[in-house]
Amino acid sequence: MFDKILIANRGEIALRVVRACREMGITSVAVHSTADADAMHVRMADEAVCIGPPSSAQSYLSFPAIISACEITGAQAIHPGYGFLSENAAFVQVVEDHGITFIGPSAEHIRLMGDKITAKETAKALGIPVVPGSDGGVPDLAAARRVAAEIGYPVIIKATAGGGGRGMKVAKSAKDIDTAFGAARSEAKAAFGNDEVYIEKYLTTPRHIELQLFGDGKGAAVYLGERDCSLQRRHQKVLEEAPGPAITAAERATIGKVCADAMAKIQYRGAGTIEFLYENGEFYFIEMNTRLQVEHPVTEAIFGVDLVREQIRVAAGLPLSFTQDDLHINGHAIEVRINAEKLPNFAPCPGKITQYHAPGGLGVRMDSALYDGYRIPPYYDSLIGKLIVHGRDRPEALARLGRALGELIVDGVDTTIPLFHALLAEPAIQSGDYNIHWLEHWLEQNLS
Repeated sequence: MFDKILIANRGEIALRVVRACREMGITSVAVHSTADADAMHVRMADEAVCIGPPSSAQSYLSFPAIISACEITGAQAIHPGYGFLSENAAFVQVVEDHGITFIGPSAEHIRLMGDKITAKETAKALGIPVVPGSDGGVPDLAAARRVAAEIGYPVIIKATAGGGGRGMKVAKSAKDIDTAFGAARSEAKAAFGNDEVYIEKYLTTPRHIELQLFGDGKGAAVYLGERDCSLQRRHQKVLEEAPGPAITAAERATIGKVCADAMAKIQYRGAGTIEFLYENGEFYFIEMNTRLQVEHPVTEAIFGVDLVREQIRVAAGLPLSFTQDDLHINGHAIEVRINAEKLPNFAPCPGKITQYHAPGGLGVRMDSALYDGYRIPPYYDSLIGKLIVHGRDRPEALARLGRALGELIVDGVDTTIPLFHALLAEPAIQSGDYNIHWLEHWLEQNLS
């Protein structure tokens, strides 16, 4: 087992890893930019190293700065959290070339799943169901018209190097394809430096379902149920729950075994999540995230496992601490993402926290790096906390969420807390009868 782990991230996820290290008796090293000198993960870690100015490119995304911090502190492994360098295959290669362990998948698997076309082809070859679409990138408008006609409208055009909803455009009919194709390529070029796009069938009322997987890198893999992440704004998740309200036990077992077998076949190492669109009882592969998800706590809640601890164990060469037969769903869990944003436009709202009080009680978990007097810097993502609740069933989890939101105090900046108070009053949320388009429509009607 490792003696010392460096955490190449910030905020609540860095603090989350610090806690796992503390419980395992492992020394933790926090890295930080000058803007994060007073951050909670810096205060809580055993050691801390400043790695650069506020700009992510010169700090949290700097290979030399992070490798140097490892060498200075003697850290044997790096935990990347999520975002930043967590899915950067070139970084993983550099880490391994320096004799440091990357707590995550191999560079090969990150590359394999990092390109959406290659990922889709790989998934299809492994027996994972995929959305009907183009075979690879679509080179020009003529090809786009032909592929869209073959698939049938509506279609969605996506950047092969995409993420965060950028480089994605929908063509509802043949008259839309020219504009949508051009716009998607332009947006992809500007966002990713790569204008290659592909085309898929656009499902009209799907849910966004993701399957949590875990492999030991030696041919063993398990699935830990699914999460429903259908409540999204501009392709960004807002609320996640597990298990999915629309998924049956038989469906879960079938798709879970297919995906776990696929991960075992490629000898995948660590945590990974396969994301699907789900409609009319069918699953369609979207992509695979080769890292820990923001919403991993809901899975931890219903299975009673520590996924970060398991990541560290597997990276150290130890076997999985559980088998598929050990994993049984217990109750229901919901997570809401608390962002420092001003409604109704969701504009980032950095500033000083004048008062912070985390909710508590049975079945309540607050993952946040906030504290009284903390100044949220303007340089990074607006996520400032995740409120997770667990109950014996979905109605109890919803009731607990309402109670916990009422206890949560974040003063000094605007947040998205009022949004969740409003959503809990909606019949569709209470019943679980929603899809990936529901929230956008609700926001147009209620916050525009």
